[in-house]
Amino acid sequence: MDTRREHACIYPGTFDPLTNGHLDLIERALHIFDRVIVAIAVNPDKNPLFTVEERLDMIRASVNDNPRVTTDSFEGLLVDYARAQGVHTVLRGMRAVSDFEYEYEMTFMNRKLDREIDTIFMLTGLRWLFVHSKTIKAAVKAGADVTGMVPEIVARKLHEKLR
Repeated sequence: MDTRREHACIYPGTFDPLTNGHLDLIERALHIFDRVIVAIAVNPDKNPLFTVEERLDMIRASVNDNPRVTTDSFEGLLVDYARAQGVHTVLRGMRAVSDFEYEYEMTFMNRKLDREIDTIFMLTGLRWLFVHSKTIKAAVKAGADVTGMVPEIVARKLHEKLR
């Protein structure tokens, strides 16, 4: 009998939409963790382009329904969600120094709320440094082709919504 404990992490975000930078982090995290939970944080202060269900569907299709990647959504505090999932590690991607201050504050707030939660920072792959969901949407609105920056299904859905 295998008594090895599964190591999982939660990769939270709005993923509106999922980019190839997000996929890169998921794939790299699977080298470290047995399972990655990609969890859409439902934020009532944001006005997402895609519904939660649309985003979940695009993530599932983009990871080819990999059994080691779970997709979910949550409302409220990340630490409460992590506790409910029995997961103690949060994965956060960082593209630039500008991401650091926000992530630093969130990490310490989460740690203050639950001492069992640790955050792992993974630097974005160099080729995805400039790829950001917000700029992807703006580019498509302006008529740009974002093929190669987002999964094929995401590019198609963006063009359907924004063109």
